[in-house]
Amino acid sequence: MFQTTVTVDQFLQAMVDTFYMVGFSLLVGSIIGIPLGILLVITRPGGIIENSVFFKMVNPVINMVRSLPFIILLVAIIPFTRLIVQTSIGTAAAIVPLIIYVSPFIARLVENSILEVDDGIIEAAESMGATPMQTIWYFLVPEAMGSLILSLTTATISLLSATAMAGAVGGGGIGDLAISYGYERFDSFIMLVTVVVLIIFVQVIQSVGNWLAAKVRREN
Repeated sequence: MFQTTVTVDQFLQAMVDTFYMVGFSLLVGSIIGIPLGILLVITRPGGIIENSVFFKMVNPVINMVRSLPFIILLVAIIPFTRLIVQTSIGTAAAIVPLIIYVSPFIARLVENSILEVDDGIIEAAESMGATPMQTIWYFLVPEAMGSLILSLTTATISLLSATAMAGAVGGGGIGDLAISYGYERFDSFIMLVTVVVLIIFVQVIQSVGNWLAAKVRREN
């Protein structure tokens, strides 16, 4: 029979911490990333509100942050994390780098989703006298909604993976459980359980995202 040093309460708390980190980071990251992605589309050369200064300033910054592996970003901004939450360990500390990690990721995904919309949609909006804001809200976003849902699904799964990596530096959650007990204390059973749980989470998230995207596309 398998034995483990982890109690059920510890495992349940780790799951709660993971849900909290993913949920809060996704919420704040979406609030930052979605408008940023839209701005990248409309201010790019040939966009409906072309602004080369904004685009040339923001685009490289997004590329720079996205080029950093999460584990390196996590360590590199420890002083900033301490400044914000007064600690560099635990779930609260992990949320800071998670937001910085996922915001530009969402922005780029949103940008790509909206760029997939046919140019004829924009032309139709302009022919009806729609303002730039109306074009975005009533034409571009609804047309790209299915793709946007899949983009956020991808971002959620990436966040889940990042929370597991955060466990390497005491970030809390399932990842911390796997490192602290599964790896450092050679608890193979809890390592196996955390892997299975993460796989199940990913499958559920992807399935829900696919279903929502398909539903939206049928309605459109």
